[in-house]
Amino acid sequence: MRFATLAELSAQCRAADMTIGRYMIGEQVRESDQTEETVVSQMASYYQIMKEAVRKGTTEETKSRSGLTGGDAKRVMEYRALGGTALGGEASAALAYALGVSEVNASMGRIIATPTAGSCGIIPGVFVSTQERFGWTDDKMVEALFAAGAIGYVIANQSFISGAEGGCQAEVGSAVGMAAGALTELRGGTPEQAVHAVGLALKNSLGLICDPVGGLVEIPCIVRNGFGAVTALAAADMALAGVRSVIPSDEVIGVMKDIGAAMPEAHRETAKGGLAQTPTGKAILSDLRKKGGRS
Repeated sequence: MRFATLAELSAQCRAADMTIGRYMIGEQVRESDQTEETVVSQMASYYQIMKEAVRKGTTEETKSRSGLTGGDAKRVMEYRALGGTALGGEASAALAYALGVSEVNASMGRIIATPTAGSCGIIPGVFVSTQERFGWTDDKMVEALFAAGAIGYVIANQSFISGAEGGCQAEVGSAVGMAAGALTELRGGTPEQAVHAVGLALKNSLGLICDPVGGLVEIPCIVRNGFGAVTALAAADMALAGVRSVIPSDEVIGVMKDIGAAMPEAHRETAKGGLAQTPTGKAILSDLRKKGGRS
């Protein structure tokens, strides 16, 4: 890619008079030496998998193999149907869809890692719910996925996207930033506004540890996907309203790297700290071992 930072990405998009998504399609074509039709078709297939995961997670049984999680997305959908949610219909849809996709992952269903399996619900939750609300075409959503990919590319190369390396800020945080930036562009925001959305979103995730109970990507991972989707909506709205990330987004990414590097091993996906080491967390691990769920 011809950009390494979000500032460079924004500047290049402005010079080319392109959206981030459209610019990234060109970069992907150039890097892969494939046709635009091929790279767009591949991304379109990913989006179909995301939509199917949303459908499955909100309408079908998604009990995880451990038995610890499943069915929460359907519970939220049923609660939404009653009317009067605190979030409102649109945001609660993003929440439910994100939970559903994450539950599909926990039940060994098919998902797209965006950017990781542990954060797989956030982008689908945001994209599918807003597509339903605004009536956008699949082609428009696919272009936005390229925008999310460009943002993720910068984060992955300048910091972390792995919980084992940088904590949950690197997984859920990165996904929230990717979703926020892409949604800002979907709503007609400029590349500069999209980049501000990334910084606003990431700042709200700094320091988030990775503490999977029982060592499984279920508790608290699934609910963090739901909360992350709502955060992405908020960050996009702030950016579109003209709120700026006072600390440049690239600097926020750098801080995330510093925090992740300083984070104790116990808080980086080892299940040696945080919620995993609460009395209940330890009891769950003990039960899993007795059932043969963990060696």
